[in-house]
Amino acid sequence: METILQPVGAGQRRVAKIAGASCRPIFNTAPFVASLCELNVMPLERHVVLVAPEIHWNTGNIGRTCLAVSARLHLIEPLGFSLDSRQIKRAGLDYWPRVRLSVWQNFDCFEESMSPQDGEVALLTKSGHQPYWHLPSRSRLFLVFGAETRGLPEAIFLKYRLSSYYIPTTKHIRSLNLSTAAGIALYESLRASQIAHHWKDAGPSGSG
Repeated sequence: METILQPVGAGQRRVAKIAGASCRPIFNTAPFVASLCELNVMPLERHVVLVAPEIHWNTGNIGRTCLAVSARLHLIEPLGFSLDSRQIKRAGLDYWPRVRLSVWQNFDCFEESMSPQDGEVALLTKSGHQPYWHLPSRSRLFLVFGAETRGLPEAIFLKYRLSSYYIPTTKHIRSLNLSTAAGIALYESLRASQIAHHWKDAGPSGSG
């Protein structure tokens, strides 16, 4: 049995059941458009993958960051929250309905459907093999993050261990907040891309 989220109104999604599930997204918004904020160079395709995220605020904030650079957000079940919850919509503000979002039954289905090539997967974990500023410069890149309290499943970590990266921290904290780590890694992966800044000439503003 497959679960699929269906639009029911402005910015709302409800759950329905469909038989005959296969390795396709449980839910999928509009196809990925690698415009990356009207880049004037070769478009880059960026994907943020959250494996079993637990906290709605983090996912909402990460969705907003993905929208800022035209990245797609992938959520791997099980989720620790409902995508219909008010909290995730509040975290994503009015941006949430526009986030390019795919929800997958498991990581195997995600891999089978997206078919990442060698060097296109980067795990972000405090047990990473190298610092995040060594992230590969690829036209397509999947940045994969584990759950807030459990991290990445061992099978995923072992498969991509040599493509794992850490964000340095002191001994005084166990880890960075997931949405903070995702923002750091996503923008670092775009360092050389010369993303156009839409608001450069807009003047000071306090609105979000």
